[in-house]
Amino acid sequence: MGTDRLAPFDPGLLDLVDPYPVYHRYRERDPVHAVPSPGGGADGSGDVTWYLFRYAEVARVLAGRAYRRRSPVTGRAAPIPEGYETLRRVVENWLVFLDPPRHTRLRARVNPPLASAAVTGLRPVVREIAEELAAPLAGRPAVDVVGGFAAPFPLLVIARVLGVEGRLWPWFRERALALQEAGGTRGDRTGPGLARADHAAGELERYFTAALTARQEAGGEPRDLMGALAAAGREDASLTPGLLASTCVHLLTAGHETTTGLLGKAVLALLARPGTVAELRAEPGLVAGAVEEFLRFDPPVQMVTRWAWRDTELAGRRVRRGDRLVAVIGSAHRDPAHFPDPDVLDIRRTTGRHCAFGLGIHYCAGAALARLEAETGLAVLLDRLPLLRPDARPTVEVEYAPDWVFHGPSRLVLRNREQEEEEEEEEEEEATGNDHPHSSVIPPMGIQRRSA
Repeated sequence: MGTDRLAPFDPGLLDLVDPYPVYHRYRERDPVHAVPSPGGGADGSGDVTWYLFRYAEVARVLAGRAYRRRSPVTGRAAPIPEGYETLRRVVENWLVFLDPPRHTRLRARVNPPLASAAVTGLRPVVREIAEELAAPLAGRPAVDVVGGFAAPFPLLVIARVLGVEGRLWPWFRERALALQEAGGTRGDRTGPGLARADHAAGELERYFTAALTARQEAGGEPRDLMGALAAAGREDASLTPGLLASTCVHLLTAGHETTTGLLGKAVLALLARPGTVAELRAEPGLVAGAVEEFLRFDPPVQMVTRWAWRDTELAGRRVRRGDRLVAVIGSAHRDPAHFPDPDVLDIRRTTGRHCAFGLGIHYCAGAALARLEAETGLAVLLDRLPLLRPDARPTVEVEYAPDWVFHGPSRLVLRNREQEEEEEEEEEEEATGNDHPHSSVIPPMGIQRRSA
């Protein structure tokens, strides 16, 4: 396939804002791409890491029973070094890292409260949360879409579903970000970063263990997802307190970070396409389909890992038991063999079977809730945020976190420079009002004063 000029693929060298040209190159020339593991697999990671860039192979691995979340060599799913046992215990008990039969038993308890029918009943509550967050943003000359909306919104929703105190969302957010430092390509995997992650894991584990214990002791009919998990623990001894607490941590962290990334990247895409903004504002019924296209076009999870549990073959390449496979979802979603004109954002597209929520037994349990959050959040932003209107033309400041698992802006600031300058002039006039006694009575033409 002419692979002689392709360097070994390294996610750490990708452009966080636009990795797609690099994906294209590997997808065309070496779609099942082998990178030797450091140390020849001595760490249990397999002799080779295979990066999969085409839709066909990504879908096969995500859905196939021959590929699992844990290494058959070490039994581990997350690459957490020795010495951080709390972090390892919590993360490796996450539903996403479990394989049958533990996955099957736990998934059966998590599914009902997150199923489409249950989530539909949350629509008014989700809308109320979105409206409350958006209201104070409307008149500001500068808005951080992530910090002011996209991060707290899904956290407040999942907090309501779980049954935790919504006022604690900044505390949860801080600890979720600390946990993410220990995984993927994000941030600080040195001792201090791992120590912060280990400490955060312990704090969250203790919080949820106490909350679950209180619900188990109270008994009665479950009123929230934690109540359902507590009842499950009473009925099934294999669902241990540690496993249930880790499940709550997982639902809280992964359950909000993907929606945060999706909303942030959707806003970025719309800022570059005022015509699409106008379409969505004119036809609100298009928003649901637009969310599916945003999930395809720039998914909030770019890469996920599997392990081969038996010798297999992918696109003529021999994959051995114990090899690590990285399904590059962002590349699969731009595969022209599956999605016509894949580099075009088309909100009227029939997206087909994208992989943003996974496939097979690990299909995201919270997919229905994530869709509701994204549809509601996007609709409210389009309706309430003046800086997102087709004629707004704000200046944009964006920063990405160095992470391909939870991929998206960590900061997305929209600025109305003219309004900022006007407000600065007003503040200067107010501060020097004694020297210019008439300035507060007759403001300069064209400047609308704020009410005191």
